[in-house]
Amino acid sequence: MEFEFSRDFALNLDREDSLATYRNEFIFPVMNGRPALYFTGNSLGLQAKKVKQILLEELEDWGKLGVEGHTEARRPWLPYHEFFSEPLARLVGAKPEEVVAMNGLTVNLHLLMVSFYRPKDKRTKILCEGRAFPSDQYALQSQLRFHGLNPEEHLIEIMPHSETGIVDESEIIEVIQEKGDEIALLMMGGVNYYSGQLFDMEKITRIARNQGIVVGWDLAHAAGNVPLDLHNWDVDFAAWCGYKYLNSGPGGVSGVFIHQRHHGQRDIPRFEGWWGHDKSSRFEMPDEFKPIPTAEAWQLSNAPVFSMAPLLASLELFDKAGMEALRKKAITLTAYLEFVIKEVSIATGQELRIITPLDTNRRGCQLSVVVPGRGKDLFDKLSSEGVIADWRNPNVIRLAPVPLYNSYTDIYKFGEILKKAL
Repeated sequence: MEFEFSRDFALNLDREDSLATYRNEFIFPVMNGRPALYFTGNSLGLQAKKVKQILLEELEDWGKLGVEGHTEARRPWLPYHEFFSEPLARLVGAKPEEVVAMNGLTVNLHLLMVSFYRPKDKRTKILCEGRAFPSDQYALQSQLRFHGLNPEEHLIEIMPHSETGIVDESEIIEVIQEKGDEIALLMMGGVNYYSGQLFDMEKITRIARNQGIVVGWDLAHAAGNVPLDLHNWDVDFAAWCGYKYLNSGPGGVSGVFIHQRHHGQRDIPRFEGWWGHDKSSRFEMPDEFKPIPTAEAWQLSNAPVFSMAPLLASLELFDKAGMEALRKKAITLTAYLEFVIKEVSIATGQELRIITPLDTNRRGCQLSVVVPGRGKDLFDKLSSEGVIADWRNPNVIRLAPVPLYNSYTDIYKFGEILKKAL
């Protein structure tokens, strides 16, 4: 498609956009008396309008029913987590029994590594991408220390290129093939939070598993952003947060995937709680833990209904729109943002360097932009003009045009503000 940096062109793209009406399902922050240009769905997604209704219904049921709401509420609280199984499975390419909504992301990563990081003999190391999200790094380092291992010796980090900020996947594959018998776990982010790089999860998983390595993915920036097929890719486990692209609200509930080959095992290392116990005998309060033969076995406690409810509204929209259509729009939307940034760079003479891969197959709907010498100054000017973006030290502005609620006109307006600010 030949793009144009003009209001009419952007408006025409919006008129032709089959997903345009989903924008009306969300609430936009207001800045300077008008809706903000919101490009931080990669950090905190917008609130779906239906969230308020769902939360009010849960509060009403609590008030009217008290404890009986566990079985008598409009959406009974006892099996509340089960409402997410099928939509989450569709979203990440899994079977419903392989996913469960629970806890927060890093909590879930720790619970999963209890089961799937099993250092033994020579195979003790963990492989990850360099400059992963700090919480991932802390989790991996602490898991190593928990097993009495030194992270400096047993954590292998494939660092991004010093100039491009991108991790060379061939280096990941080379390390897997050369040191496969030393690596117990590969645990990486599917999309890097800083650069926006989308890794070839299918290929990396296949090569790692062929070397006998357990494979886990942090999908915080991938779930709801890019198509996933976790079951068919043969991934061992994965976890994601719900508050970014999935719009579950601040601190919203996380989700996990555990491949069915790991289900039903009583002897698997696992931190256990009563909500993971067999449902048919759970309330008989037996002394011995009997795991539910699904991913639900990794649950510890009953569902936090109020923090889970907002996700219901968002997943309903994802189901209606479909990831295939969302991905198609995301590619065009992000490509238009790339075009506008380059046009502004030419018009102003200011270097604007995109460190996110320009190959659409290697990125989701985030562009990370470096503005040499003017990064924070420019970011502050954009913010004062009603642009909500994300600043990451030392010099990156992250922009995420989300196909569920961002428009091509948003990007045109952003381009005009960017040009004026420069």
